[in-house]
Amino acid sequence: MTLSPEERPDIVLIGAGVMSASFAALIRSLDPSLTLSVYETLDSCARESSEAWNNAGTGHAAYCELNYTTRRKDGSIDIAKALDVNTEFDLSRQLWAHLVEKNWIEDPSAFIRNCPHMSFVRGEENVAFLRARYEAMVKHHCFDTMSYTEDPAKIAEWAPLMMGRRASGEKLAATRVTEGTDVDFGTLTRLLFAKLKQKQGVALHYCHKVTALSREPGGRWRVTTVNTSTGETKSVSAGFVFVGAGGAALDLLKRADLPEAHGYAGFPVSGLFLHADNLDLCQRHTAKVYGKAAVGSPPMSVPHLDTRVIGGRPYLLFGPYAGFTTKFLKSGKWTDLPRSITRDNIKAMFDVMADNRDLVRYLVGQVMQKQSARFAALQEFYPAAREHDWNVAVAGQRVQIIKTEKGRGTLKFGTEVLCAQDHSLAAVLGASPGASIAASVALQVVTKNFAHRLPEWREKLKTIIPSYGLDLRQDADACRAIREKTGKVLSI
Repeated sequence: MTLSPEERPDIVLIGAGVMSASFAALIRSLDPSLTLSVYETLDSCARESSEAWNNAGTGHAAYCELNYTTRRKDGSIDIAKALDVNTEFDLSRQLWAHLVEKNWIEDPSAFIRNCPHMSFVRGEENVAFLRARYEAMVKHHCFDTMSYTEDPAKIAEWAPLMMGRRASGEKLAATRVTEGTDVDFGTLTRLLFAKLKQKQGVALHYCHKVTALSREPGGRWRVTTVNTSTGETKSVSAGFVFVGAGGAALDLLKRADLPEAHGYAGFPVSGLFLHADNLDLCQRHTAKVYGKAAVGSPPMSVPHLDTRVIGGRPYLLFGPYAGFTTKFLKSGKWTDLPRSITRDNIKAMFDVMADNRDLVRYLVGQVMQKQSARFAALQEFYPAAREHDWNVAVAGQRVQIIKTEKGRGTLKFGTEVLCAQDHSLAAVLGASPGASIAASVALQVVTKNFAHRLPEWREKLKTIIPSYGLDLRQDADACRAIREKTGKVLSI
């Protein structure tokens, strides 16, 4: 019996977030004949980490995130990670610009807009670090538009809310890049899935939870799902599986018994934000301002005072305040973490607990923190803040990767693409920079798992991602030209 394309799709995507949306948009742009089936547990797309209220939304470009630049033992600043993130965001800009030009996205201002990115520090030691960071970065063409100041008046010009009622004589410094962006990844995801829904050969299944992944003879994957509304169970045969399910990805890989995932574990970190919707405040602060993380805190807990536009309306967000929960998704279960423990990852998890005592103490302290302490942290950024202007918002879950390296469990804070050895499955694991490099993730999945088709796709890839085959970290002219073009198309 011949199976229909719905029963035998070329590609199954698990999860309807920005990662799946980006990969689907790229792969269908390369080959419109590929059939895709998307399965999402919740009742619509972008409900977990891609949702604007669950996602930091910076448009991570490493302009302001101080955790991407570290001081070496000799005192110099290592900007390699910042360059990687910066040019990976360029890939996102290129994909988005192509989708605008091809009418996948009608109005880019619905999800992206210009917003200066700033770093802000206090105290002699932190000022010295920021000065050294600026001097290292501004020499590189990727960061040559960065400005630096230790002048309180100039900082007040850049971020007036932050300087009101601040004690005179305090040692301060700030950097600023005016080309930064604010990105609503929830809206972007919804725009892409709305367009995908119109495409022949694409099927979206909401309220469908994937309950099993198993190999079929011949190398295909049997994907079994249950309709959470009706209880109906069904399965399909997939040629390739993309797991973009956020915190649920590890559990799915365990179910698939994927050898490449053996030894992996997850370390969930929750978060809270304070947010203000007072229009006067929102109009007086138009920047994303990042500070230094507390000792022992995870990178995604770097404090920042953000201009955000969500659903077309401006807000101010401050945070995040980290916490610990055993859920792997905001809509997950308290049993997620204990259920994830297996014989092959328990040692790695204990290693991480032993090697990251400062982090554990920090998270426990954050969980126990009172509202007054949270507000005091805001006042370090914004001394004149009034408590009645601010409300609490619960952010999405971030599940950090724990993996064994050199015989010992290690906690990883980045985003990683894990692929099956036979290139029949790929999964996205980890957190920051996350959504901002979704196009880079999609491109990695294509180049690693569809290598046999790259010769025929090469010219299309260069059309979609003009920097394909180039290194924007090294090619200054190409970098500037691509940024100018994508900036015009995206109106940023």
